[in-house]
Amino acid sequence: MVNSQVVPKNCNKLKLKINPNRIMKKLLPFLCLSILWATLACSPNGENEPEQFDVVVYGANSAGIIAAYTAKTMGKSVILIEPTAHLGGLTTGGLGYTDIGNKYAVTGLSRDFYRRLGNHYGKFEQWIFEPSVAQKTFQEYLDRAGIEVYYDYRVIASEKKDGYIREIELEQSSNPSLKTNWKVAGKMFIDATYEGDLMALSGVSYTIGREANEKYSETYNGVQLMKGHQFPDGIDPYKTPGDPSSGLLWGISDGKLEPDGTGDDKIQAYNYRICLTNDPGNRVEITKPEGYDHSMFDFLVRLFEAQPNSKNLNNYFIWSQMPNNKTDINNRGGFSTDMIGMNYEYPEADYRRRKEIIDEHTHYTKSLLYFYKTDPRVPKEIQEQIQEWGYPKDEYTDNGHWSPQLYVREVRRMVGEYVMTQANCVGDEVVEDGVGMAAYTMDSHNIQRIVIEKDGKTMVKNEGNVEIGGFGPYPIAYRSIIPKAEDAKNLFVPAAMSASHIAFGSIRMEPVFMVLGQSSAVAACLAIDEGKTVQEVNVAALQKELKENPLADGSIAEILVDNDSWEGVKVTGDWERVSSGGYGPSYLRDASKGASQKSARFSPSIQNDSQYDVYVYFSRTKEASSRTLIELFDGKEKREIMVREEDIRVEGQTSGEWVHLGQFAFKAGTGPYVEISNKKADGVVVADAVLFVPKNK
Repeated sequence: MVNSQVVPKNCNKLKLKINPNRIMKKLLPFLCLSILWATLACSPNGENEPEQFDVVVYGANSAGIIAAYTAKTMGKSVILIEPTAHLGGLTTGGLGYTDIGNKYAVTGLSRDFYRRLGNHYGKFEQWIFEPSVAQKTFQEYLDRAGIEVYYDYRVIASEKKDGYIREIELEQSSNPSLKTNWKVAGKMFIDATYEGDLMALSGVSYTIGREANEKYSETYNGVQLMKGHQFPDGIDPYKTPGDPSSGLLWGISDGKLEPDGTGDDKIQAYNYRICLTNDPGNRVEITKPEGYDHSMFDFLVRLFEAQPNSKNLNNYFIWSQMPNNKTDINNRGGFSTDMIGMNYEYPEADYRRRKEIIDEHTHYTKSLLYFYKTDPRVPKEIQEQIQEWGYPKDEYTDNGHWSPQLYVREVRRMVGEYVMTQANCVGDEVVEDGVGMAAYTMDSHNIQRIVIEKDGKTMVKNEGNVEIGGFGPYPIAYRSIIPKAEDAKNLFVPAAMSASHIAFGSIRMEPVFMVLGQSSAVAACLAIDEGKTVQEVNVAALQKELKENPLADGSIAEILVDNDSWEGVKVTGDWERVSSGGYGPSYLRDASKGASQKSARFSPSIQNDSQYDVYVYFSRTKEASSRTLIELFDGKEKREIMVREEDIRVEGQTSGEWVHLGQFAFKAGTGPYVEISNKKADGVVVADAVLFVPKNK
């Protein structure tokens, strides 16, 4: 929902704040005339100088909001411009089932965001959530910093001089024909958009599609014909089976399958993360979209026939449950919500064509839902399951209860000072200028649906899906969020950042974009203060600021003691070190059931006397002990705390959960600790990480 529509500040005569939800219908005609008059009156054509800001942030998605908040909190003048009417990008656009990878990689204000969601839901952290709750949380950041979003303005030009972006020109997205463009100048610019439009208009090097494996000595880039989200063998592609002259069914390309590893300019499929509800009091019926054509799903019917035992919605959708009887629905299988091969034009398309592509995806997805609800060719068991679902009345109330944000997984990617590659993901190459971490699987959705020959038979296969994991958190280079010096000296690109296709597939997650947005903003402030280009920023100083001032407000930082840091950790006995599934790179595991005494003591370095909430991380493990004994020493008194496995609730895409031990007063120099032991254990005991959160947070 748009909270306000703000007229540019250089329009001194009229500065209107409009909330459409509060305006009576009978006033709308007069309001529209007023807005039109105000816009025309404020035309900067020759009359007004560009507005000047320290930091110009383009894109009010998750990265842009955190970037703007950080820069403003650090004392800079900031403007936040959003080309649409939507706040929060994908995080508020239906992607409520957060792609975490590993919570260890989520730091600073990004982690704070999920803590604030947790506060809303009565928990410490919350990683599955409703779109409206995420939007409210983002708005609270903006309100706290006094930042107004300038909605409905999109960039159409960028003026550079001596390598510096001096100003950008914007038009009104919803009515560009008014020709009342607006110019904004800045010392530093942050292009937070998924598309990288400001980056491209500024002459910065970028790429689109997949590199050949040989370019960066990778394994999983380029063409990849794998098993994930795939069709079973033997499904005929033609309208009349066996007759090529009848033509291909809808959604199947006539393209040729190139050898594995071949590069191209194709991009992975887009879709919507669909928010539905089965709450009868909050449900809007799924109805027939205009222009509905059931033949779009003829090939899906053949998939039903090819797998007659797959009679559950979850065989065809990832149907993730969100709070309050809502969903985050994602693509699953060979034919689902991904509109494969229909987005190739999007990265370089003009704004008009992009809207057409977005509308095509909307029509496809709404048609898919209606097809499942009504078409007699859908297996009865599946159709019965979907009948209880509809659009939620209380979500996207200004957009017909439908998400305004298409999941544009990959658009442009900058070719910056450093390109992140597969070698970074798997730990073969580790950068020293890390300003954030990623931990998700190297992930690409399918890119094309094509006809192949196999064992003498003609059939359809999806190509491009890659899901390769098994590695721990890894650092993201500062150099990968800045352009090459010859391209631009005052620009940051935290979302359309510099990475190969397959490495970007691991990095491109909303929590990571928030981290990189904050890192960009802190670096922009340092560059301004020191009169340096983005390439000249002292990265060590940047890393220090991010670590010591993670909320960008000078508050006391929390203290994490992790088994992998070893500093502050004393281990007794022979624990097994498990390299995946924990908090951070590893966790310690013991399956002896107390046969030989083992313990792991986590001692924080307390610098500030305060009340601290203490949390222990429990990684999900097989045959876990029903109880874990913990000894806590606050500097004066020892306490024994028994944590029961039945009380640990792990939700979402995460390997474990924080368990609250209580709040305690800690003082510097008193030697407090938390010790996890295998005493009284009747199963596997885990020792992973302990967190000390000061009261001021």
